[in-house]
Amino acid sequence: MYPGVHAETHPNRPAVILAETGEIITYAQLHEGAVRLSNVLRAAGLQPGDHIALCMENHPRYLEVIWGCHYAGLVYTACSSRLTSAELTYIINDCAAKAYITSKYKADQALEIANGIPNVGLRLMLSGTVDGYDSYETVVNSASTTPLENMVDGTDMLYSSGTTGMPKGVARAFATTPLGTSAGLGVAVTDFLFKFRDGMVYLSPAPLYHAAPLRFNMSVHVKGGTTVVMEHFDAENYIAFADKYKATHTQLVPTMFIRMLKLDPAVRTKYDISSLEVAIHAAAPCPAETKKAMIEWWGPIIHEYYAGTEGNGFVYCNSEMWLAHPGTVGTAIQGVVHICDDEGNEMPNGESGTVYFEGTAQFEYHNDPEKTKSSRDPKGRGWTTLGDVGYLDADNFLYLTDRKAFMIISGGVNIYPQESENVLVNHPAVVDVAVFGVPNEDFGEEVKGVVQPVSMPATPEEAAALEKELIAYCRSQLADVKCPRSIDFRPELPRHPTGKLYKRLLKDEYWKAAGRSI
Repeated sequence: MYPGVHAETHPNRPAVILAETGEIITYAQLHEGAVRLSNVLRAAGLQPGDHIALCMENHPRYLEVIWGCHYAGLVYTACSSRLTSAELTYIINDCAAKAYITSKYKADQALEIANGIPNVGLRLMLSGTVDGYDSYETVVNSASTTPLENMVDGTDMLYSSGTTGMPKGVARAFATTPLGTSAGLGVAVTDFLFKFRDGMVYLSPAPLYHAAPLRFNMSVHVKGGTTVVMEHFDAENYIAFADKYKATHTQLVPTMFIRMLKLDPAVRTKYDISSLEVAIHAAAPCPAETKKAMIEWWGPIIHEYYAGTEGNGFVYCNSEMWLAHPGTVGTAIQGVVHICDDEGNEMPNGESGTVYFEGTAQFEYHNDPEKTKSSRDPKGRGWTTLGDVGYLDADNFLYLTDRKAFMIISGGVNIYPQESENVLVNHPAVVDVAVFGVPNEDFGEEVKGVVQPVSMPATPEEAAALEKELIAYCRSQLADVKCPRSIDFRPELPRHPTGKLYKRLLKDEYWKAAGRSI
């Protein structure tokens, strides 16, 4: 299925609603815009399997652009609107994009990168123009509304968020399946686990360029539902929109849970969110106290999964499973999970190691054979990893410890900072927290915390008192060695809107300040 099918049966049904403005794009409008764009792309010489890149905010026509690329059978790379010009230029060139679509919101950057993307022939801009870019509206609105012949499904090639290095494209074999027949997220996931259905209303609070929001929004359109897209997440606005639009489904990340839970109770109970049937979360670890509080608030409608853009495995957990195994991310429903040490030897239940998946689709990191090689198990069994560390319990439920890249080695002891982050974020004075290793002459590394407080300390004395309080709070729940030895305060941490923390940026800063390299 694809939007054109629903445009025939329900042309006036809302396909997209912009949450803040209430603007509606019907299925007829979505399909017509996608058809017009697919004709523009084909006329520009792009053939099935060719690459295209786009970078914009959650623009009203964002999903029209994606479906237009899909209708044209292209491999589309949705880029983060928060990338630096150097990062964006790298991605556009690395994916060999023949066309690039952006918006006036990104006009300054569009000009900056113009001379650095010489192989991009077609350049379109929504909501305005600058030198070197044609008006998307002018070009697309004048194109034919006759669908291309023999259309095949396009697919995405998305790039990692760069939390541990330069972004890398996740490439899979291009399958020329007739339009509307590709598996997408898979019936087992969207239909069976998450109960996607005709007429559903999906509230989307995250950037559309990220893998999960992009694919889930498209899956809603496959089913004939309505997506309600927020420009950006705000805790109270989110629950207000869930009430206003009677959302049935949604997908969030743990930082969103944390910020909603820290709202005044009077605000939280002000809105009726009883229409919600399924709330999905992923993308980052969720502290156990946070998850428990959300289930108590929303009921057993919360579903968690652990997976990656790479598509090499899928671990799932519903509320009942989680309550029986607190802290788990679930059991594998795609692939077999193995926990291995650095040599590839399997670890006993309860012992941490690198998480590998067996028996799943293979992937490659585009133009990076070394990174691809590092994702395979050392014994050559074809198992693949996302670089996470965790363990299995006796019932084969998976628990994630942290990313391997963030492990701190202090005096020969392996420390996973996620543990102390999960504790500290539940302190009422804390909005966000990052814990990582910094240089220590005696122990190699020591544990450092950087906290975004509810209100910044006004004086050094206040900062020292809050630092002491937070360290004591952490030590009341964890061994001393796992807790920060010192804490700094900042008004905001470099967290991606998708929920991922750019811990690498903080860590690099501290190591550089100490005159050391990682």
